[in-house]
Amino acid sequence: MTLLFIRVFFFLIFSIIGFYIGSISERAIYGALIGSFFAVLLILAEMSMRRVSVRGLSSMVFGLLLGVFMAKLISDILSLLPLGEYVKSVSRVILTLLFSYLGAVMALRGKDEFHLIVPYVRFKRQDVKEDVVLLDTSAIIDGRIPDIYKTNFFTGRLVVPRFVLEEIQKLSDSKDEIKRQRGRRGMEILRAMQKDPEMDLRIQEEDDSAVGPVDTKLVSLAKLMDARIVTTDYNLSRVASIQGVVVLNINDLVNAAKMVYFNGEELDVRLVKEGKEPDQAVAYTDDGTMIVVSDARRMLGQRKAVLVSSVLQTQGGRIIFAKLKN
Repeated sequence: MTLLFIRVFFFLIFSIIGFYIGSISERAIYGALIGSFFAVLLILAEMSMRRVSVRGLSSMVFGLLLGVFMAKLISDILSLLPLGEYVKSVSRVILTLLFSYLGAVMALRGKDEFHLIVPYVRFKRQDVKEDVVLLDTSAIIDGRIPDIYKTNFFTGRLVVPRFVLEEIQKLSDSKDEIKRQRGRRGMEILRAMQKDPEMDLRIQEEDDSAVGPVDTKLVSLAKLMDARIVTTDYNLSRVASIQGVVVLNINDLVNAAKMVYFNGEELDVRLVKEGKEPDQAVAYTDDGTMIVVSDARRMLGQRKAVLVSSVLQTQGGRIIFAKLKN
């Protein structure tokens, strides 16, 4: 509604200005029509710039200013040479256009590097850091983010980049049934998180023109915003850590929260399925940790007391090896 009011206001202003300018030459109606025409052109131009980001616009302005400065510097140097006024004037115009174009294009291509320019300087105390947490696709679909966030294990504003949301939308429209279910699950979880008043969730609406896979864009955005990444993707965790980005892996948190078992400790478990090796049986603790029991395949379906013989920590979680007590 506010945007519509601004458009109508400027349309009336242009029409009135055109009316008064036209009245000077006794053509007030034509002046009003011309003013209205320019107002419509301005509104159409504004509507076509809807997807232009503030970051890209400020970077382009910086590049234009840098180009004009370089053109002025070189023109002053050329003015010291014994050249005619016509050559100097033409060279100024050519140099200004050339460097302005090059400066604007280079600034737009490298806009992610301009995070130290005045538009991105945040006037705040140096010891206060805005905590921003980026969510990737795997963390959203995983579904444990809302519960973990409410326990205050990590705090800050949760941000979902536009390209992550688009990836979830593509999954929800996929022809593959499993991918489609995962995508729809992710959309439902995001919708529930947005409605939850206890969660500070924002969608990064800015259209990032950077090319590359979603993981690459996510790491670049995290470096730009000085943010952390929440994920369940092991490869993304490694790549982001190498580039100096703090990663919160949900699987690592869950594994760290599981109970610790020591050699010789007694457990009462139910043997639920066969193991990979002969005579092995598999059981699970209450927190989902797998227990491999040797010489127990013949006792499937029974509850037995077992003794922990060793514990193996793997990429996928913790595995307990045990043997029957008797």
